[in-house]
Amino acid sequence: MQFGYVLVAAYWTILVAELIGDKSIYTVACLALRFRAKWVFLGIAAAVSGKMLAAVLLGKLLLRMPSHWATAVSAVAFFAAAIFLWLRKPESVAERDPVPETWLRAAAVSFSSLFFTEWLDPGQIAAAAFTVESHLPLAAWLGGTLALTTKGALAMTLGVKLRERLPERGLRRLATASCCLLGLLALYDTVFA
Repeated sequence: MQFGYVLVAAYWTILVAELIGDKSIYTVACLALRFRAKWVFLGIAAAVSGKMLAAVLLGKLLLRMPSHWATAVSAVAFFAAAIFLWLRKPESVAERDPVPETWLRAAAVSFSSLFFTEWLDPGQIAAAAFTVESHLPLAAWLGGTLALTTKGALAMTLGVKLRERLPERGLRRLATASCCLLGLLALYDTVFA
């Protein structure tokens, strides 16, 4: 198989798989409600790059990992994000814009919220399958990373638009409730899968 074909096929397949019913879309939108978009994007780009690298490197082993362990880790990460969002003091709009000293925290929270959740999802399984099938791990990794970054950018756009239209208190409650709901869904998947 050619590199370009695998790259485009991986991008399209993973993007479509990830856009249908994936919980991380809501996580990214919630993060964009709380932090400046460029730092969220930095965190999610690093997280999805690392997850796709893991999928590509682990290939067949990733497909054999017990899914209940992956969903349990996802649940813990979602609840941790909910606690962080709930306990964090609300900021005024004036404080929110010029906060350069917190860029590392925003990027780290964004990274952690995505990197430690949703393992063994359709995107990773597809990346692993493309790697095994094509023997072109760089093309599978690049296609998957670009697909997940595209999905993240779309979700961030939603979050930024909501932040412009809703009050801070409402956004904080919405983000916290969303993370708790995602944590409960992950726990449900852990227990009943």
